[in-house]
Amino acid sequence: MHRQKRRKMDTDSINMEEKVDESLYSRQLYVMGHEAQRNLQASSLLVIGLGGLGVEVAKNTILAGVKKVVLFDPTPTTSWDLGGNFYLGEDDLNSSMSKAQLCQPKLAELNPYVDVTVATASTLEKDDVLNTSKGSTCVIVTIPLNTETLFALNELCREEGSKLVYALTMGLFGQVFCDFGAKFEVNDKNGEQPLAGMLEAIVVEEFEGGKLGLACKVLEDQGRHGLENGDHVRFSKVKHEMLNDETTFPVNVTGPFTFTIDVDVGMAKDDVVATQGYFTEVKQTVEFSHRSLKEVIEAPSHEELILTDFAKFDMPGKLHGVFGVVRDFFDKHGRLPTKEDIPDITPGEDVDKDILEKMCAGSRAILSPMCALIGGIAGQECLKALSKKFTPIGGFLYLDSLECLPDDANGDDMESSSLTPRHDSQKLVFGASNVEKLMELKYFLVGAGAIGCEMLKNWAMMGVATHPEKGRVFITDMDRIEKSNLSRQFLFRNKDIGSFKSDCAANAAKAINDGMNVTSWQLKLDSSTTDTFSDEFYYALNGVCTALDNVEARLFVDSKCVFYQLPMLESGTLGTKGNTQVVVPHVTENYGAQRDPPEKSIPVCTLKNFPNQIAHTLQWARDYFEGVYFQGAEDVNNYLHGTSENKTETLSNVQSYLVTNRPRTYEDCVRHTRLAFQNLFNNQILQLLHNFPADQVTSTGQPFWSGSKRCPNAVTFDVDGTCEQGLRNAFNFLVSGSNLLASVYGITGKSWAEEDYFRSVLEEVIVPDFAPADGVKIATTTEEAEQSAAGGVDSDEAEAKAILDTLPQPSELAGFRLNPIEFDKDIDLHMQFVTACSNLRAMNYSIPTEDLHVSRGIVGRIIPAIATTTALVTGLVCLELYKITFLKEPKIDVFKSAFLNLAVPFVTLSEPTAPGSTKCIVKGKEWNWTAWDCIDVDLGRDVTLREFMDYFKTEYNLEISMLSQGVSIIYSFFANKQKIKERMDMPMSQVVQTVGKVTLPESQMFLVLEVICNDIDNEDDEVEVPYVKYRFKF
Repeated sequence: MHRQKRRKMDTDSINMEEKVDESLYSRQLYVMGHEAQRNLQASSLLVIGLGGLGVEVAKNTILAGVKKVVLFDPTPTTSWDLGGNFYLGEDDLNSSMSKAQLCQPKLAELNPYVDVTVATASTLEKDDVLNTSKGSTCVIVTIPLNTETLFALNELCREEGSKLVYALTMGLFGQVFCDFGAKFEVNDKNGEQPLAGMLEAIVVEEFEGGKLGLACKVLEDQGRHGLENGDHVRFSKVKHEMLNDETTFPVNVTGPFTFTIDVDVGMAKDDVVATQGYFTEVKQTVEFSHRSLKEVIEAPSHEELILTDFAKFDMPGKLHGVFGVVRDFFDKHGRLPTKEDIPDITPGEDVDKDILEKMCAGSRAILSPMCALIGGIAGQECLKALSKKFTPIGGFLYLDSLECLPDDANGDDMESSSLTPRHDSQKLVFGASNVEKLMELKYFLVGAGAIGCEMLKNWAMMGVATHPEKGRVFITDMDRIEKSNLSRQFLFRNKDIGSFKSDCAANAAKAINDGMNVTSWQLKLDSSTTDTFSDEFYYALNGVCTALDNVEARLFVDSKCVFYQLPMLESGTLGTKGNTQVVVPHVTENYGAQRDPPEKSIPVCTLKNFPNQIAHTLQWARDYFEGVYFQGAEDVNNYLHGTSENKTETLSNVQSYLVTNRPRTYEDCVRHTRLAFQNLFNNQILQLLHNFPADQVTSTGQPFWSGSKRCPNAVTFDVDGTCEQGLRNAFNFLVSGSNLLASVYGITGKSWAEEDYFRSVLEEVIVPDFAPADGVKIATTTEEAEQSAAGGVDSDEAEAKAILDTLPQPSELAGFRLNPIEFDKDIDLHMQFVTACSNLRAMNYSIPTEDLHVSRGIVGRIIPAIATTTALVTGLVCLELYKITFLKEPKIDVFKSAFLNLAVPFVTLSEPTAPGSTKCIVKGKEWNWTAWDCIDVDLGRDVTLREFMDYFKTEYNLEISMLSQGVSIIYSFFANKQKIKERMDMPMSQVVQTVGKVTLPESQMFLVLEVICNDIDNEDDEVEVPYVKYRFKF
């Protein structure tokens, strides 16, 4: 039997500098975890090369919180650098300072916890490179170095135990290589949340050979356990000391809901060890072994050339050969090859000549999207090396985006164009005329968070919307900047906290490229802002890019893009996972064509009486917070304003807040909170057990408290009591709850440090004895809970009036108002209360408790985020923007959607899905229409309903049987004949406003109409046609 004690963190041994600033790294911690973050904060990184790729890697790792980042690039700024380095400008071309020196101050601003320095070496010669690299935890090379130097550096890293990442971009090509040594251990290979579940039963079972072990079955209604043979688990809340002492056990999977463990608990075969409890997967250390750069370059295995595009199965091998030819050229000439050098290069027979020509022609070009893409991948590999978390790349990962090349790409017009040196890289690859197309773009960016910041940075570097008259970027975001944004939304600084994201992002983009035209708003994108986001606004756009964090908003944007026939660039991240989707009218399906199923909600009866997961207790605690500290105060203010609903429940709440339980002093707040504890975690539980005793059985004879129903126990108030997380939940509940209540009433609170004060007040609190009541009905199913809620709607006017008579008149409390507190997951006081409240509830039901950090993530539904993934997806999106802008009538196979997980690592590009079609017959001809199609009715004026219907008859041979706009039916064959007659000669816009009782916005030009129609020649043949886009204003 293999048993392993759970490792505990010795917090006393953590240096102050290694402590984690959770307010800054909040979202990143849900990706990396505290242990990995501490590893980062004790590590150093050397970045060799500060071109576009180097500054991307430096930016990503500094934001992540590496202890020290050393910048090593003694070379001066060139025009090529301006294509990707967002901290260099044209003024730096004549600077006497090196790229590293120029970038250091701006990189240092990104994170005050990171020491950003410049290496003192003055050359990139072998000796300087080796001497500078000594002592670094990880070294990343982001520029071409001669092979001898690279191999020597790799050998030094292997000798010292440091890690090497070698990444390059050359025009539309990129590579990442990793060598973390012959033995590299990671604590978590995939970053997935540990598997966990609720046990239905643990039974002694006889194994092969007569040996006894344990068979474990999980609750089937909570899904499969997901474990694999060899995974390790830990048990909790199991009523057996051998299984409940934090020991871990390897499992043998016997089915999707069952597994066994090899342990003898001293019981007989078929004995039931436990009927309930929990298991949690314990991640195990995994070891990886890398070969050296020299070994992989000379003889790569299939696994060491990582496939990223399933449409290009042979591309990794081809790119390996082509990069090798370019590397040989650099070794010989000390520079990268150009188009003019191609005739003098004699590659081997197995080298793809076409790819080689394309790489040589653009090898000097530094393109911002490729830097962001490769910089995201390489940056994450550096973080893996430093944090010992996630699976590193084993060999070379190659990427290309040759599909971006337009047919008219002409790098020969470098001198003839009037474009500034900033555009040299793009001119070399795409030609000046295509660069000018980027400058003239008008794009709408929806969102200015992490993806929005990275997108604006890339667009500024690409020259998007820099034409003084034709180009413009519009951006909207309602949010203000918070401290937790700063670890990944790199355009923002500490001084920006509290300011609007859209304004700060726009200003930062202009600072990168002062020629960029940006208009920023703080408007929500929905039906309420159509005056700003009008028909005229959308018709002036070239496309829309989403940088959103919710599906509902994405679907709204998608509907606009479909209606106005606009491309949509969509992307999203979830920790190390990311995806991109390019939407092109009539070429790909639209975003809304595929939808995920809605999230399952927690049943009401589970929340109220039968929780079995920490998510249940957290939601219950948040609901309690909202009810007590927000809604109750709102009810009082509404009453004082004279806008209160005179319902018994509402008035009872007001009576409690203003009369019976109104605190006058902080001591009152403490007494109120102590009594609230007694009611929530003792009295209510005792009442539940009175209704359903521990030995209760159902009508079928089964124990009532079984399966997902956990038998509760009352919690006694203990100011010193702790849970398995070491948290003093009762004390935390008391202090945070008292302070919240005091804040509602405008009373000055107390701190946790004043513990003696709270103890003295508690001694004076009289807690009444509880006697359970008979006749109390408790819902045991969702249906009963819903019926109870419906039956609870109060309409007893006499009772309401009786309560109303006890309340002080609003005039008696002139000027008095309560301060409703809206829950905010990022405010520690709020989370301290919710965490304590949730854990106490969990203790009631023997559910494993959680700390504040984990609780914040669950109750706040925080989306894990890290800068590397964000940079990567925006790089991919901008490559698609190149294609949309440059390519004439592109086919679907040139576009790429992406799915990726940097933790594994896994990056795959694939062809988007074509739009689905619907077949119909119009005038005897087959029409296969898609979501992009509509019947466009533009008759030059606002025609009458009669003229509209006649138009369908003559133009499409279709007779309309029903016509609707939104939820309003404006014509149907079964409608009132007199009403239809009145409408027939009205203009269409008047009919819509009359029937719908609405006023159309002044800026609206179109109506969206749905029709049901039949073929005139065959009235029984209903014809399914797309929506009608009717123009009524000119």
